[in-house]
Amino acid sequence: MNWQKSFAEFWRIFAEQNGYLVFLRGLGITMLIATLGLLIGIVVGTVIAAIKVLPRYKKITRFFQKICDFYVAAFRGTPLVVQLLLAYYVVPGVLGVSWPAENVCVVIFGLNSGAYVSEIMRSGILSVDPGQMEAGRALGLSYPVTMLKIVIPQAIKNIIPTLGNEYISLVKETSIVSFVTATDICKSFREIGDATYEYVIPYLFMAIVYVIIVLVLTLLVKLVEARLRRSEK
Repeated sequence: MNWQKSFAEFWRIFAEQNGYLVFLRGLGITMLIATLGLLIGIVVGTVIAAIKVLPRYKKITRFFQKICDFYVAAFRGTPLVVQLLLAYYVVPGVLGVSWPAENVCVVIFGLNSGAYVSEIMRSGILSVDPGQMEAGRALGLSYPVTMLKIVIPQAIKNIIPTLGNEYISLVKETSIVSFVTATDICKSFREIGDATYEYVIPYLFMAIVYVIIVLVLTLLVKLVEARLRRSEK
C-alpha cells in the first residue's frame, strides 16, 4: 500500500473538496444524538427508578413496576441497532408515518439509555440515607414531593460520574446510526473512502477522532467528579 498516495487522496477530498464540511456535520449530529439521547434517558430513567423503589403494598404500584421491568428488559435485551431498524423501517410502515432518521435516532437512543439510566438512578436513590425520606415526610411533604425535591437531587449527585460514562457510551454507539441513513462521524469518513476507494486512511482518522472525543469527555467527567468530592468536604 502506498501510504503517501492514500493520504494525499484523503486530504484532497477532506480539505480541498470540502469533505471536512461533511465531517463537521457528522460530528454535530453525533453529539446531538448522544446529548439529547442522554437527556431523554435521564428523564425516562428517573421516572422508572422512582416507580421501582415505591413500596409494593399496592396492586397499582406492582402493576406499574412490572411494566417498568418489561420496558427495561426489552431495551436492554435487544441490540440497539435492531431497535433503530425497527423504529425506522417497521414502525413507520405499520403507522403509515415517515420519520426523519435523526429524530428516530434521538428517540431510540433516549429510550435505550433510559433503560440503563433507570438502574443507575435506582442505585443512586438507594444510596441516599433513608432518613432523608423520613425527614421529608415528617415535615409534611408527600412521598412524590420528597422524592423529587430531596432524594432525587442527592441521587443525581451520587451518580453523575456514572452518567458521564453513559454519555461516552452513547457517543461511541452513534457509529451505528448510518444503518438508518443518518450522517454521523462514521458515515462521513466512509463517504470519503467511497470517493477515493481508499478506506484505510479515512478509517484511521475516524478512530483517532473517536479517541479524542472520548478522552475529552473522560477528562470532563473526572473534573466534575473531583469538584463534587471537594464540595462534600
